[in-house]
Amino acid sequence: MIYIINMKTAVKIKLLPTKEQHKLLKDTLRVFNEACNDIAKVARANGTTSKFDLQKLVYHRVKSQYSLTAQAVIRAIAKVMEAYKRDRTKLCKFKPYSAMVYDQRILRFKGLDTVNFWVLGGRQDFAIILGGYQKARMDRVKGQADLIYVNKEFYLVAVVESPTKPPIETDDFLGVDLGIYNLAADSSGERFSGKKVEAVRRSYQRRRSSLQKRGTKSAKRRLKNISGKERRFKKDVNHRISKKIVEKAKGTSSAIVLEDLKGIKERSKRLGKFLRSLIGVWAFDELRRFIEYKAELEGVEVITIDPRDTSRECSVCGHTSKENRKTQNLFKCVSCGHVENADLNAARVIRKRAFVNKPIVASNLTVA
Repeated sequence: MIYIINMKTAVKIKLLPTKEQHKLLKDTLRVFNEACNDIAKVARANGTTSKFDLQKLVYHRVKSQYSLTAQAVIRAIAKVMEAYKRDRTKLCKFKPYSAMVYDQRILRFKGLDTVNFWVLGGRQDFAIILGGYQKARMDRVKGQADLIYVNKEFYLVAVVESPTKPPIETDDFLGVDLGIYNLAADSSGERFSGKKVEAVRRSYQRRRSSLQKRGTKSAKRRLKNISGKERRFKKDVNHRISKKIVEKAKGTSSAIVLEDLKGIKERSKRLGKFLRSLIGVWAFDELRRFIEYKAELEGVEVITIDPRDTSRECSVCGHTSKENRKTQNLFKCVSCGHVENADLNAARVIRKRAFVNKPIVASNLTVA
């Protein structure tokens, strides 16, 4: 059997515009989003739910009034309709420098150092800078790219089609518990400690607090820089953890099992203020998404289980009690006396529950 399956991911490409081009890009985004707001009012006033009907109402006027090309008007209409698909109950409004969508008709990459696309007044070439990750994927750029403006820098976020590998045959499960002191722990016994991460987080927190007290323009600029560095640090940690988990699952012919953590922030209201703050600042959803998309690329299945009482159930005897969880780190079963790190115990409980949802029969498999 031949598998030809592509998964869409994205690469972020930094633009290196001249001073004049930088101003032109800002003007282009501003005018494009003004046109989007105009179109949104028409759609709302007419109760239009069809992109084609809306095009008949606004196309020629918007094209002339805002000096947009035909394809730019089409992209503006599409952006408005996408917004209304998410929420039809209120008038959608777009910020002056929110993203502008380009397709292959108005954007073209010219090698690995230049991109050509439409701006107010006509198409222009813009210098770009690519890292190794982006260079390896530029031959797979397909479809649209979003022009975004972040911290006074312009980027293109391009859609890339990445081929996925055939699904592997699994004969076991790898349970993964996402935690606080351990960002992740798996049922094989490996923990990804959060101590270093917490130390870095506290360092950034102290620096932010000091800069906020100053309140100067220079302090505000440094606050933005710190925010970006902290976000990149979190993303890098999540990438490395998710990569190791997926590699281990593939190497052991295992499916990955995660808890369904939808609503974790709402459930965390029952916790103390300190633990709530940790849940709020760590990107658990990002780590989960990284695991899922890396697993799909490698042909590793990911399944979810009910998270209720995974931290209170004994992985050995199955006894469930609030008293089993002695501390954040320590699990001690009041029934059989089993003692283990709490996160590792939860990971093994998660693995065991997977057999209920999706049994695997294997002669050499031990569920423990």
